[in-house]
Amino acid sequence: MPEGGGAAEIRLRPPRNTLNERVVSWWRVQWLLMTAVPVVPLAVLGALIEPARFWLLLPAAVLAAAGGGVAVLLPLWWFRTHRWEVTEDAVYVRTGFFWQEWRIAPMSRIQTVDTVRGPLEQLHRLATVTVTTASSKGAVRIEGLDHEVAAELAERLTRITRATPGDAT
Repeated sequence: MPEGGGAAEIRLRPPRNTLNERVVSWWRVQWLLMTAVPVVPLAVLGALIEPARFWLLLPAAVLAAAGGGVAVLLPLWWFRTHRWEVTEDAVYVRTGFFWQEWRIAPMSRIQTVDTVRGPLEQLHRLATVTVTTASSKGAVRIEGLDHEVAAELAERLTRITRATPGDAT
């Protein structure tokens, strides 16, 4: 029982909402682009420098295969584990696959709500909602939302936090 005797108990349970299924494609594109950063220069140098061709193309091939495998498998796994939910009391987010992280931002602690759409997110019609609190862990981010859902969520959070009195502790 919490100190003070009268505070409501918050029970940790998995958040109910999944991300938009287009997030899998967005994550794959991000991985493939990150993989291309070392692979392309190695492949180009391997094509141009004959004495070092094997030693440049071998790591390029290994990195390309590893990056391709990661791009195929991990986004599916992430999609199964990432969850979010907003109640009248808090924003709940669960992320991670090996090390899962659960973040809860009480409405009374929310300072700002931002919606961001980078170029790849726009291409996939996705957005990220960032909920900033005074927490030392930083903002709570909900990535991979449909851009319309993200806009509605930001509006809803703004309405709820405006109506929620600040925490006096």
